[in-house]
Amino acid sequence: MDDSRVEPGRRPEGRPLRRQVLVAIVGVTALAIVLFALPLALSVQRLYRDETITELERDATRIAAVVPDDLAHKPRSVPRPEGLSPHLTVGVYGLTGSRLTGDGPSQSPLAVRGRDGRVHDRVEHDQIAVSAPVPSDEGVTAIVRVSAPYDLTTDRIERALLAMAGLAALIVGCAALLARYLARRLATPLERLTDAARRLGGGDFSVQTTRSGLREADEAGSALTTTARRLGAVLERERAFSADVSHQLRTPLTGLLLGLERALERPGADLRAAIGTAVERGRRIQRIIDELLDLARDTGPERRPLEVPALLEDVRLRWHGPLASRGRPLTIEREDPLPEARAAPAAVSQIMDVLVDNALVHGHGEVTVHAGDVGGSLAIDVTDEGAGIADDAPDVFARRRTHPAGAPGAGRGIGLALARSLAEAEGGRLVLRRARPPVFTLLLPATAAPADPPSQAPAS
Repeated sequence: MDDSRVEPGRRPEGRPLRRQVLVAIVGVTALAIVLFALPLALSVQRLYRDETITELERDATRIAAVVPDDLAHKPRSVPRPEGLSPHLTVGVYGLTGSRLTGDGPSQSPLAVRGRDGRVHDRVEHDQIAVSAPVPSDEGVTAIVRVSAPYDLTTDRIERALLAMAGLAALIVGCAALLARYLARRLATPLERLTDAARRLGGGDFSVQTTRSGLREADEAGSALTTTARRLGAVLERERAFSADVSHQLRTPLTGLLLGLERALERPGADLRAAIGTAVERGRRIQRIIDELLDLARDTGPERRPLEVPALLEDVRLRWHGPLASRGRPLTIEREDPLPEARAAPAAVSQIMDVLVDNALVHGHGEVTVHAGDVGGSLAIDVTDEGAGIADDAPDVFARRRTHPAGAPGAGRGIGLALARSLAEAEGGRLVLRRARPPVFTLLLPATAAPADPPSQAPAS
C-alpha cells in the first residue's frame, strides 16, 4: 500500500510553500549577515583600539619632547600641553617605574618597559596606556606615560556594533518582506491551480485559470484549462451519444419490427425473405451504431473524395421503401459534372439520414434530394412539399430534449443538431436555405472545380 497517497478530504502532510520560502530566504539572509558581521565586528574592535593607541602615542611623543632632561634628578611639575583631551592621564616615570611627577599609578610596569627607548602600549589599571621615552644626551632618563579610560574605546565599539545590529535587523526585515511577496507570488498560482483541479474533479469543466506571470504556473494552468475543455467535450459527446443513437435508430428499428410483425400476421408469408430483410436491417442498425461511435470518439475514417452517385443510390435504397409505404415518392437529382469534395462517408451518410427522416416524419408530399454545384462547392438539397418552418419557431438546429406536440419543428431538437455538428466537423455547413417549403442544404467545400458548366440531368 502506498502511504504517499492523500486521502480525499485530508490535508496533505508537509509545510506550506509560503512558510518554506519565508524561512529559506530569511534564514539565508541571517546566515549571510552573521558570516560577514563576525569578522567585521572583530575588525571594528581592533580598528578603534588601534586608533586610540595611535592618538595616545602621538600625545605621549609630544609630551616627551617638552619634558626637561634633568627631571629625573630634579622632579618638578611639567606643564600640560594645550589641546590635550581632558580624559587623558599624563605622568612622568623613572627607569624603575616609579612616578616622578604628574598623574597615574605610583608604579607602572609599562614605564619600566620604556627603558629600551621604544614606545609601548598595554591595558593597565582599566586604561589603555602608552609609554614613550624622554630623549636626552645621556640616553633614556625618564618615561612619559599617557593613558585614557578603556570605557571610552569600548563605548565606541558598542555604538558601532549596535549600528551594525540595527542595519542587520533592517536587512532581515526587508528580506522577510521580500520573502512574503515572493512566497505569495509563487503560492497563489499553485493555490488557484489546486482550486481549479478540485472544481474540475467535481465536474466543473468550465474552469479557467488566470495568468500569473510565472511561465511554469501559466503553462500548468493552460494545460489544465485545455484538459478541462477536452474532458467536457468528451463527456458532452458521450452524453449526446445515447440521444443521437436513439434518434438515428428509431426509423430503421421501427421498420425492422414492422416487417417481422407483418410477416408473422400474414398467412402464407415468405418467412425466409422476411428474416433476410430483418437481417439486412439489423446490419444497417449495427453500421449506424459503429458510425456514431466512431464520430462521437473522433476515431472515424479519414476524409476521402466523396462518391456522390454511390451516396445518392444508398439514400434511394434505404428510404424508397419507408416513403413509398406512406404513398410519398422519392426523387433523386444530380448535376454533372459535380465538384469533388472530401469528407468522411459515414458522417455524410448520417447527415442524409437525418434530413430524409426529418422530411418523412414532419413533411408531406414528394421528397427530393438534389446534388449540384453552388459557387464551387458541393451542395446537396433535401426538400419536401410540407408546410415548412414557422417564422416564430425556435432555432431548428438547437439541441432540445422535448418539444410541444404538434408544434412546428417538433422533433428536430436532436437530429438536426447532430447533423449540423457532423457537417461542421467535416469542414462544411448545414443550413436552412428556405423555410416554406423547407429546403435543407448540405454544403461541402470542393477540392477541384468542375471542368464543364453544370447541366441539369434529373434521375428518379
